[in-house]
Amino acid sequence: MPSQLRFGDGDFLRCRFAISPLWETQEAVRTLKRPDRHAYQAPWLRRIRDAAGGLDLTPLWLLMPRRGHSPDWLGAPPIGPAATFEEEIAAVRASDPEAAREDTALSLACTPGALDSAQGRAWLAHPARMITELADAMEEAWQVLIAPDWPRLRALLEADVAFHSRRLAEVGLGTLLPELDPRLSWDGRTLTLAQHIEYTRDLDGQGLVLMPSVFSWPDVITGFEPPWQPTLVYPARGIAGLWTEPGRHTPDALVRLLGRNRAAVLSALDEPATTSTLAHRMGLAPSSVSSHLTVLRDAGLLTARRYGHQVLYERTPLGMTLTAGQPA
Repeated sequence: MPSQLRFGDGDFLRCRFAISPLWETQEAVRTLKRPDRHAYQAPWLRRIRDAAGGLDLTPLWLLMPRRGHSPDWLGAPPIGPAATFEEEIAAVRASDPEAAREDTALSLACTPGALDSAQGRAWLAHPARMITELADAMEEAWQVLIAPDWPRLRALLEADVAFHSRRLAEVGLGTLLPELDPRLSWDGRTLTLAQHIEYTRDLDGQGLVLMPSVFSWPDVITGFEPPWQPTLVYPARGIAGLWTEPGRHTPDALVRLLGRNRAAVLSALDEPATTSTLAHRMGLAPSSVSSHLTVLRDAGLLTARRYGHQVLYERTPLGMTLTAGQPA
């Protein structure tokens, strides 16, 4: 039973990428509900265990059935290509109570007994209060689970967008779409996702938002219903090394050539990153990292390009060769 997204003539020019801190927060909460499915997040799970223990995630988990519908109003498609969490949670708080009530009822129906539970009855009886309670819970989860690591997460997501944007320019949309995940296929008009949920949506000129995600791994997710923007969530590139501390495998010869910190900066760029992200990961002052990046770029080992308000650094082929420890 595949899911299908059907393109019309007006949709091909309305496809775009976006990232969403609200979505990552929701999926981090879901990860804590089923930690056994998320091997790549094990270092993160160990590190936030104590802090997460102070959160009451039960209300959010009640709307995350093992199979079935999660409310779109609480985990909506991104409102812009790079909206802040504050902007996204403000949109959640502005949700229409009656629409949120109907959406929530659909989700509660997917968990046996949830509709008749005290919590479920209270939400459906007072949807405006429900919106406030769940938005507060999501905001607290953001502050504890995601905000401390958001620079690192954002850099990886932006690097994914930059990579796939280049691929879009190189090969076109028809080739790019099935490259996002092996479960996706494309026939020129319809994007098909092989999964156990049957879902069909005509894009109707709205185009498609392509959203990389860290915490949605290993799933590819669609299923957003009107009036929500058609969206496809896919696992971001580079997740396997996300929580790996840099500098552990810096080649000795590279250290002798560049110096320890400069070599560590070059080795840390398995995925493109910003100055602030590298400084946060490595425990160095941003000014020191900036100086090292400038030298490495001037030596032809890095390139720099602007993405929104930030500058992403990535290795050149020569930089890749040096960090691999192989002769040029």
